[in-house]
Amino acid sequence: MVHKGRGEARQTALLQSYIHSSEKQKTLYRRTLLVVSISQIFGGAGLAAGITVGALLAQQMLGTDAYAGIPTALFTLGSAAAALLVGRLSQRYGRRTGLTAGFMLGGLGAIGVILAAIINSVFLLFSSLLIYGAGTATNLQARYAGTDLASSKQRATAVSMTMVFTTFGAVAGPNLVNVMGNFAQSIGVPSLAGPFILAAAAYILAGVVLFIMLRPDPFIIAKMIEETNQEPRNKGDLAATQPVENKKGIFVGATIMVLTQIVMVAIMTMTPVHMRNHGHDLGAVGLVIGFHIGAMYLPSLFTGVLVDKLGRTMMAIAAGTTLLLAGLIAAFAPGDSMVLLIIALSLLGLGWNFGLISGTALIVDSTDISTRAKTQGAVDVLIALSGAAGGVLSGIVVAGSSYLTLSIAGGILSLLLIPVVIWAGRVKK
Repeated sequence: MVHKGRGEARQTALLQSYIHSSEKQKTLYRRTLLVVSISQIFGGAGLAAGITVGALLAQQMLGTDAYAGIPTALFTLGSAAAALLVGRLSQRYGRRTGLTAGFMLGGLGAIGVILAAIINSVFLLFSSLLIYGAGTATNLQARYAGTDLASSKQRATAVSMTMVFTTFGAVAGPNLVNVMGNFAQSIGVPSLAGPFILAAAAYILAGVVLFIMLRPDPFIIAKMIEETNQEPRNKGDLAATQPVENKKGIFVGATIMVLTQIVMVAIMTMTPVHMRNHGHDLGAVGLVIGFHIGAMYLPSLFTGVLVDKLGRTMMAIAAGTTLLLAGLIAAFAPGDSMVLLIIALSLLGLGWNFGLISGTALIVDSTDISTRAKTQGAVDVLIALSGAAGGVLSGIVVAGSSYLTLSIAGGILSLLLIPVVIWAGRVKK
């Protein structure tokens, strides 16, 4: 008990030492960005498996295109529940606990998908995809960790820095489809389950990195700093301790991310099926999705700076315009044209990147530390549910009409971003 008491006292003293030292806060901020970025390399590789071959696996097991959107819907639905869980765990225990738990769950889900492919169980496939979605949610939630100790003029840049590193894993994942497929076959596992072997290892490694290295926890330090700064000089001054939230900013930030997610997921989900129906092999599918995921994350090198400099509104409008262009090119590109499909999917990823970073910055701007992680989790639930809806509807639309119809509809839907952000013009940048 004595040793435990001394250990707790040392831990408290360590945390307290950050409150009044701006230099230590800056050092922790940089360290947090580094640790989260390392975890994002693995996390990016993990999320790529479901995007690249999830629809193809369902198509193979069910024998129809009509339900090819279900895997994307399931792991995005699973990510909704996980976003809520990770957000609440982070609010109560810190980012380290919440993010580690989410990545570990994602790894377990990927293992379940592998087993489902081996025994050809659709029920196990669908239930495992729900759990696998926890990795997707956690990968997104990790972007907030970099903002905990960032100033208001660094927030979008902090988000973008962590997202850049997702690129390395996210681009490598789809381009390892054939390699992992061959590896899977060599050990008696169906080739389409190969990418999920990579996903299982990647998500678990991401969780281990965060559990070991994310100390001290940036969110806990940020809460302690905020609580110290909000201490009222007069104990009767209760208003000084009340959290301040900008509900309009939260609504607009959430709307931007929800609309971009629906459009991106819907078109992305059915592109592999569209390509296979036009004779493209798995390697070609992986190449197109690799460009798409690269465009989702690599532009973050510049997007965060642009969002901080030009403003959240301007970049949200850019997101809607870019997604419209992506939808039109995808719709009218010949099915056998790799170049145009790469351009369309790259623009789709870029538009999503603009929307996610501008929307995320708005959410951080508009929340108080006392409720921030919980609110961020709730917003990511909406993002995941919108992705699930986009995944389900994409398969139904293509089965009932065509990929052209889906792409045009997605492009038109993205235009709703413009009136939303114009209405929100008075929200602080």
